[in-house]
Amino acid sequence: MRTTDTFESANAVDPRPFTKTRCSASRRRGPLPRALTILSSVMLSMMAALATSCGGNGASVVPAVSSPPVSGSMLPCDTYFAAGTPCVAAHSTTRALFAAYNGSLYRVKRTSDNTTLDVGLLAKGDYANIAPQDAFCSGTYCTVTRIYDQTSNHNDLTIGPRGGADPADIGVPANALPVVAGGHPVYGLSFTGGMGYRILKGTNVATGGEPEGMYMVTSGTHVNDWCCFDYGNAETSATDTGNGHMDAINFGTECWFTPCAGSGPWVQADMENGLFQSDLGYSRNSSNTGMLQPFVSAWLKNDGQTKMALRAGDAQSGALTTEYAGSLPAGYMPMLQEGSIVLGIGGDNSNGSVGNFFEGVMTAGYPVDATENAVQANIVSVGYDIVTPTASIAGTLTAGAEISIELTSSGLTNYYLRHEASNGTQLVVSSQLGSSSTASDLSDATWVVRTGLADPSCFSFEARNRPGEFMRHYNFILYSQPWDGTALSAQDATFCAVTGNAGSGYSFQSKDFPAKYIRQYNGGAYVADTSGTHTFDAAANYNKDSTFLVVSPLKP
Repeated sequence: MRTTDTFESANAVDPRPFTKTRCSASRRRGPLPRALTILSSVMLSMMAALATSCGGNGASVVPAVSSPPVSGSMLPCDTYFAAGTPCVAAHSTTRALFAAYNGSLYRVKRTSDNTTLDVGLLAKGDYANIAPQDAFCSGTYCTVTRIYDQTSNHNDLTIGPRGGADPADIGVPANALPVVAGGHPVYGLSFTGGMGYRILKGTNVATGGEPEGMYMVTSGTHVNDWCCFDYGNAETSATDTGNGHMDAINFGTECWFTPCAGSGPWVQADMENGLFQSDLGYSRNSSNTGMLQPFVSAWLKNDGQTKMALRAGDAQSGALTTEYAGSLPAGYMPMLQEGSIVLGIGGDNSNGSVGNFFEGVMTAGYPVDATENAVQANIVSVGYDIVTPTASIAGTLTAGAEISIELTSSGLTNYYLRHEASNGTQLVVSSQLGSSSTASDLSDATWVVRTGLADPSCFSFEARNRPGEFMRHYNFILYSQPWDGTALSAQDATFCAVTGNAGSGYSFQSKDFPAKYIRQYNGGAYVADTSGTHTFDAAANYNKDSTFLVVSPLKP
């Protein structure tokens, strides 16, 4: 049974006051920088070109001349502000999105005592300071329970409630996605299904056909074709209330309208009851075969009345490509947005998708391409990159090490524990693997050693290619499943290493059933003991079948 943090409920009322300022400049949390009077000629030229419309009635708003922040750098929401399409929501676990922002980025909760910690910045307008988080979560397990909105609207995202499609969500593991940004170690969010965040009623978020824009930085290497890895505007009821009641970026391999070019993943618009790549649904751009880069910037804008645009870019280099710009689909004019904000889930809380998230914003008004191009340049300047694991600890029972777990059973040479899809879940099995095996199969047999979720003196094993999923037993059968936040799930996923029952190597003792050890039996994997009544508790060959070698990862 999934649970949510009572104090982090998406239904909780934020006691902080706000002022409704739609179509005016969004105020940053904390004081604004002192206004200066001189802009660079480049910024002046850009702002002169970026007069925009605000509101479905087409009322013209000319942005005021405003100075760059005192730090001298223009971060994404500073650029949108200067262009007259201010951020109404700004979420990131990696960095500030205003140069003047000096608040918290997100909150983590640890399992050992259910206390929380807000993770802030190294400095104003800088990158996440994860050292306090690492110390706070050492020896236990942490999840992200709140993602702070960096605007004054306080559109903080908390763990999503039950919706029309699925039960309440769970939080994302706090340290499952280590990356580098600005040369600093930071954490992204890795969703593995059943996970999601929401604010049911956002402040100053577009409703009823008002224009808006948005982007998110995500990844083309961690995707699936389940519904729905979204970021953006959704229903306040967490149910499907009809066409046009959503306006969110979707990124994944779910092809709603055929034909889809290539195999994805694609940047699409989730406007409820369809993932749209154009007004016709399917892509009008035959070269739009998908974005496979490890860091992708995905963009959507919608004037709420007649037009929309989808853009995409490599978040590590290069410019944006416009995948579609044109009419809204029939039946979606005008839009009927409701002003909720979702992350990692669909409008009705469909939460079967996987995906990665690093940062994203939503704006008031319809941003012009020049604004988005400037923001894309800033994203590229961050230098997002993958963390290279420490080679010296690979193949060891050390927290953070990547390993593979090799069988010692007689006659089973080069057999390893791996996870594989089975009836909609990931079952742990034993397979013979070697140089001729596929990269996918080798990845399935690679695990990350984590401090035990239920006991810091023991270990948990996280699937390397499915971050947030852990080897755990259920009815004594081993699966790879997301940790659901409960003490029972944590105990089921915790194993204590002892000298192998066969006299060498390791045996892995179940934390909640100390008499039982991980055992391979006829190609399956279980927690078993010889006094049990199941076939996999058989005494024959038990010691060898419950003894394993910890070796270097088959697929680092």
